[in-house]
Amino acid sequence: MKIRYLCSAALVAAGVLAGCSGGGTTASGGTVIGVDYPRSDTDFWNAYIKYVPQLAGQLGLELKTTNSQNDVATLTANVQTMISQGVKGVVMAPQDTAAIIPTLQQLAGKKIPVVSVDTRPDQGDVYMVVRADNRAYGEKACRFLGTKLAGQGKVVMLQGDLASINGRDRTEAFNDCMKQNFPGITVFGEATNWDAGTAAQKLQTRLTANPDIKGVYMQSSFALAGTLQLLKQRGLLVPAADPKHVFIVSNDGIPEELEKIRAGEMDATVSQPADLFAKYALQYVKDAIAGKKPVPGKTDHDSTIVAIRDGLTEDQLAAPLVTADGATFGPVASVKVDDKSLWGNSKS
Repeated sequence: MKIRYLCSAALVAAGVLAGCSGGGTTASGGTVIGVDYPRSDTDFWNAYIKYVPQLAGQLGLELKTTNSQNDVATLTANVQTMISQGVKGVVMAPQDTAAIIPTLQQLAGKKIPVVSVDTRPDQGDVYMVVRADNRAYGEKACRFLGTKLAGQGKVVMLQGDLASINGRDRTEAFNDCMKQNFPGITVFGEATNWDAGTAAQKLQTRLTANPDIKGVYMQSSFALAGTLQLLKQRGLLVPAADPKHVFIVSNDGIPEELEKIRAGEMDATVSQPADLFAKYALQYVKDAIAGKKPVPGKTDHDSTIVAIRDGLTEDQLAAPLVTADGATFGPVASVKVDDKSLWGNSKS
């Protein structure tokens, strides 16, 4: 990975990091790090969980893993366990980006570097955030639906959790894009707390009150099964050429979404790179232990490291819009659903 680095002299001097010449402190079996998986009830996070141990072995890392199941209290307890196990760094994906702050402060006090995956904590010390540009998710979904609906009609946005930076970014960007570029489209925003049952119930309510809805933006694949089932029950799960068709765009790029696009049962998704989340989160925690400091700018893996605030950088990984035909929607180009570079098409 050809990222420009500066040695972090202060951290080396503190005796916490191994310096810039080696690959970090290596015990028998490899450098010990803690990885907390945020949940295991979605295909996206299950894919991430699959990739982590595969890639950790390649980097010489020994894992201590936990699963916080979308609960910040459990995540806090898991981190205490990791600390007792002597981990040299921690990778986490806190779903509540405000409540995790005290835990980050504790880890900083113990000079244990943290890499945050998918979410950016509202405050606190984090060596690196590994996520895609979530505002771009909302923008791409808006451009797709706005173009398909020719700037007119009604759409439902099944939001995640507005306590999450991801939910806020995707929501704000989608709304801003619609207001600026497609003012003739009415957006019904529905907060779901990333819960499939809540999403299905709120979509059903909106469709009952507004049977002329023509688009659905799901901020994650958690809502996929319920959305498709509901549209099928109402006779709306029909080919795109049918006037009754409801255009569906999602976020994640899981294999099932790609299959549904190929089958014509949904129209687009934004591929959130589960494999690269794992790869670069592990690489960055290893770099942190080694005393390296990333410098903002372009990387060699089609992303940009940006400075979010003092002491916090974010590697914004590429997340392409995926469609059946690879068409362009305003300034947004898409890739074809069968593109081999998409992690959702991987057989591993």
